[in-house]
Amino acid sequence: MKRFASITLLAATLLAGAPAARAQTTTFQVGATTVSMTPLADNLSVPWELVWGPDNFIWMTERGGRISRLNPNTGQVLPLLTVADVTQTGESGLLGMVLHPDFTTSPYVYIVYNYTEGSILKEKLVRYTYTAGTGTLSAPLVLLGNITATTTHSGSRLLILPDRTLLMTTGDAQLQPEAQNINSLNGKILRLNLDGTIPADNPTPGSLVYTRGHRNPQGLVRVPSGKIYSSEHGPNNDDEVNLIEPGRNYGWPNVEGPCNLAAEQAFCAANNVREPLRVWTPTIATAGLTYYNHPAIPEWSNSLLMVNLKASKLLHLPLNAAGDAISTENSYVTTFGRLRAICVSPQGKVYLSTSNRDGRGGGATNDDRVFVLENRAYVSTPTQSAARAQKLSVWPNPAQGTALMRLPVAATAPVQASIVDALGRVAYTTRFAAGQTDLSLNLQGLTPGIYAVRAQTGAAYYTQQLVVR
Repeated sequence: MKRFASITLLAATLLAGAPAARAQTTTFQVGATTVSMTPLADNLSVPWELVWGPDNFIWMTERGGRISRLNPNTGQVLPLLTVADVTQTGESGLLGMVLHPDFTTSPYVYIVYNYTEGSILKEKLVRYTYTAGTGTLSAPLVLLGNITATTTHSGSRLLILPDRTLLMTTGDAQLQPEAQNINSLNGKILRLNLDGTIPADNPTPGSLVYTRGHRNPQGLVRVPSGKIYSSEHGPNNDDEVNLIEPGRNYGWPNVEGPCNLAAEQAFCAANNVREPLRVWTPTIATAGLTYYNHPAIPEWSNSLLMVNLKASKLLHLPLNAAGDAISTENSYVTTFGRLRAICVSPQGKVYLSTSNRDGRGGGATNDDRVFVLENRAYVSTPTQSAARAQKLSVWPNPAQGTALMRLPVAATAPVQASIVDALGRVAYTTRFAAGQTDLSLNLQGLTPGIYAVRAQTGAAYYTQQLVVR
C-alpha cells in the first residue's frame, strides 16, 4: 500500500510540472492554423535578446548583465555569466548578443552593453569564449569600446553575415546631429570583421560606418535572400522598419519616416536617403525582429515577425516576392504586456519575451517571461518531399561513429544540419559554411536506431533516413 501511495505521489508530482504549464496555454488563429502560446520560463528580469543556439538551447541576455542558456523543452534557465561591469540604468545595460556561425570550432559569443568609465556612460562590443564542458564564458576581448552612450537610445542588436563580418546597431545617444556625422559611431549601423578590424570593402574606406541616419534601431535580421531589415524607434511619430542597404542614409534627424515634407524631400534627394518600408504613427516602440518561413505556420511564410513594447503586440509583416515592400500587417499576442525579444527554432516554433520589469510596464507577479508559440497539429515528416529527399546522400548507412552527408550542389548559404530521432527530438545539430558539399556528422553518443538527417541552406531543405548501429 505504501508503495502504491509513493507511486501515486510521484505521478502527481510529475504531472504538476508540465501539465501546469499546459493549463496556462492560450490559443489564437492564424488563418486556418491554431497557434498555442505557453509560458516557458518566468521570473526573469528584462530579457533583451533571444538567440536560437547550435546546441538547440535558447541563449538569452537580461539587461542587468546575466547571460543564460534556456532549455526549450523544460524551461530550465542555466546561467553562464553575469557580466560584472554592466551598467543598468534607464534603458542601458546588457543588450544584443550573437553566436559565431562556426560555433563548434569557434565557440565565440559576442555581446554589446553599457558600462561606466569614470562617471561617463559608454558602450562596447565584447567577445567571450564558451566552454561547453563547464558551461562557462571566459576570456573577454573588447572588440570595440568607448562609444558615447546615455541612459536612452543605445540600440543595440548584433548580426553576423555569411561573409563573417558583424553588423552592430547604435542609437544616437540623444545627440541627434551625430547620426549624420560620418566620423561618429552613434546613430549608425556599423560593420566590423570578427576581430574588431574594419572590413576593406566597407562603404567608406577606413570607417566602420555601414549606414547612417538612425535614431535608435533595436531589431536586425538577415533573410535567406540576403536582404537585411531593421526596426527603429521614432520620436512621437514614425517608428520604422527599414530595408538596410550599404552606404545608404536613413535620414534622422533631418527626416522622420518617409520623405513626405518639402524640406525632407530636398534632404533625401541630396543624401541618398532610403525611405522606410513601413512606419507607425502614433509610435508602437518597435523592438525585436525576426524572419519566418516554415511550414508549421504557413500563413506566416516569407514574413517578418516583430515584437513591440508600447503597443504590446506581435506584428506579422508579410514581404512581397522581391522583399522590398510590406503591404499589410496583422496583430497577435496583445494581452501580455511589453514584448522585446523574439527568435525562431528550426522546428518553426516562435519564442518571445516580455519586458514588463523595465520600469515602463506593470506586469504580472511572475514577469518577465519567455513564451513559446507553436502549431501543435504540425507533424514534421522525415521527407518534406520525396524528390528533395533523394538528393541528400548519407553514407555509410547504417553507420556508427561518423557519417558523411552530401548535398546535391555546393551550398550558397550556411548549412544547418540536424539529426532527429523517431520521436522528433533533435539529437545532434551543427552548422557548416557556405561552399561545401561533403559534410561530416558526429554520431557519437547516439543510441542505435532510426533517425532522420535534415539539412537546410537558404530556402532549400533536404532530408534522408539514417540507421545508427
